[in-house]
Amino acid sequence: MARRRSAAKRETIPDAKYESTLVTRLITSLMLSGKRATAEKIVYGAIDSINEGNKDSNPLDILKRAIDNVKPRLEVKSRRVGGATYQVPMEVPPERQLALAMRWIVGFAQKRRGTSMLKALAAELKDAANAQGNAIKKRDDVHKMAQANRAFAHLRF
Repeated sequence: MARRRSAAKRETIPDAKYESTLVTRLITSLMLSGKRATAEKIVYGAIDSINEGNKDSNPLDILKRAIDNVKPRLEVKSRRVGGATYQVPMEVPPERQLALAMRWIVGFAQKRRGTSMLKALAAELKDAANAQGNAIKKRDDVHKMAQANRAFAHLRF
């Protein structure tokens, strides 16, 4: 961890198709080995396939709802006090909420075997928008862990 100063936050440039910084963040979190064009094809295809069933709704609203549903409000962090390590529940900052939500959605889409990444990402986003699926389960597990350890909340730093 840097001791002198924190790194400056760079501004996220909106994507070309939807003019959304949220889509840019999703593309960046999906990208492997710098293959941005491949990541863009997957994300744009997944967003288009989300919207196939209902033409009247905005696909960006579905994407935003999916990410908002997955964002964790609380998490536990290890804190060492007097030789013992406690899991202390902490509130999650907004930037970390977004990063965790995208990481979980992309990670669980990658774990879906037998389908293309485009279809897996679309299915994971649909499930998350409907408050179902693996990413929602992960968020609930994190919240349960924080609830179970709320007795150590006074050790917050």
